[in-house]
Amino acid sequence: MGWILLVIIVLLVFVAVGIYNRLVTSRNGYKNAFAQIDVQLTRRHDLIPNLVETVKGYLAHERNTLEAVISARNAAVTGLRNAAANPGSPAAVQQLGSAENALNGALGRLFALAEAYPDLKANRNMMQLSEELTSTENKVSFARQAFNDAVLSYNNQREVFPSNFVAGMFGFLPAQLLEIESPQKREVPNVSFT
Repeated sequence: MGWILLVIIVLLVFVAVGIYNRLVTSRNGYKNAFAQIDVQLTRRHDLIPNLVETVKGYLAHERNTLEAVISARNAAVTGLRNAAANPGSPAAVQQLGSAENALNGALGRLFALAEAYPDLKANRNMMQLSEELTSTENKVSFARQAFNDAVLSYNNQREVFPSNFVAGMFGFLPAQLLEIESPQKREVPNVSFT
């Protein structure tokens, strides 16, 4: 009778260790997926000052728009830094999503203004930056989808039975999807100047 109880306890320990290891692997998976978002958003944020400098000469009287882009970019950089420090923090990921939404809106207004200036649209730097931003936006979109898939997988693993017991015992908290709040903000700014 004692051996049977010992075998059952050993089996339960092995099951718990296996569940724990799967949860850790899944958590590391979404953190790695966030690292890919970090790379692409950093690239995007690095392109924006060059874009503003290129546009500055043409839109000098649109100082408020340029300042809004720089302010939104700085907020997005801060949001990215906070989220990169802890991609499992729902507050940090939500802050990043809001900051990126604001940046998308500011860039959209900038490109809408730029449409009215044919010389700016034909500027070689502007065309190159626009192309790079469009490419980066696509990469951000793919990286965000991979992150959200990894978060969904992790959250599912931590919520199903019997993993939910192990997750609760060892403090595996739910992770937050990186979402964009409104359909208008889901649109990538149109940066085609051809």
